[in-house]
Amino acid sequence: MSMGRFANSTDPRSGLEVVRDWNGVAQVVLRSPKGASARVSLHGGQVVSWRNDRGEDLLFTSSKAIFKPPDAMRGGIQMCFPQFGYSGTLERHGFARNRIWALDDEHPPINHNDNVSKVSVDLILKASEDDLKCWPHCFEFRLRVSLSKDGDLSLVSRIRNVNGKPFSFSFAYHTYLSVSDISEVRIEGLETLDYLDNLSHKERFTEQGDAITFESEVDRVYVSSPNVVAVLDHEKKHSFVIRKEGLPDVVVWNPWEKKSRTMVDFGDEEYKQMLCVDAAAVERAITLKPGEEWTGKLELSAVSSTNCSDHLDHPVSI
Repeated sequence: MSMGRFANSTDPRSGLEVVRDWNGVAQVVLRSPKGASARVSLHGGQVVSWRNDRGEDLLFTSSKAIFKPPDAMRGGIQMCFPQFGYSGTLERHGFARNRIWALDDEHPPINHNDNVSKVSVDLILKASEDDLKCWPHCFEFRLRVSLSKDGDLSLVSRIRNVNGKPFSFSFAYHTYLSVSDISEVRIEGLETLDYLDNLSHKERFTEQGDAITFESEVDRVYVSSPNVVAVLDHEKKHSFVIRKEGLPDVVVWNPWEKKSRTMVDFGDEEYKQMLCVDAAAVERAITLKPGEEWTGKLELSAVSSTNCSDHLDHPVSI
């Protein structure tokens, strides 16, 4: 799909549609044969919506979100690169989520069998002159977002060093999940792991619970985590199964009541309906030599809670 087709357009054979948002920024809509959909904005390469076949959005977007570049919208899935949080000298979560990306017409294949059961869009971000002033490294960031015929969402990021010298970065898929009631939610798969507590100056603790539950603000980086994690929503009777590859950490965040009131683009009570669970590489930076490429994969599935345990044993398929 070429950049020249930026009028609203639909390709029924591919399940892709290109539309513009109210700021004139292009968005690509992916649709599965069974009715699921995903929407990807060229502003930040951000996944702004992921709906199941009943039209329910599985990602959270704040009712007070600011939909105006250059700032990222509060919600969806944000691309945090080359920095996560305030861990370096750049703006919070890096600049990739605030830039305008391009459709990638010359994407190299990831998996030849991929196109059989998925509809996909490929985006690319390259360093601008302004980026090079604050982070002097040339890179190519290729992102493929895919929707399977069953409505599973997958993201594959490939970051290549096209610089003459090595560089290091951190990365996260900053993922806002929509939940019924945070007090009824638990995470399985992170028990017994060490985590860095951002509310205690990144002090290291060991998770003691059988599952992670929520009754106050949480901001943690679980390190050396398994590649499959589940978020169980008791009230909705479904679970999110998160599969990842190349991303050793899981960031878990909920601002709770006090911090929610300090965020202008977040409702005072909205912490009850969201949970961030981010596949990430933040504890140890990733270093690429000239010409090297790194790949980080994420797959999200929404499954009936009764079938959740079956999915925890399945490997990443993207």
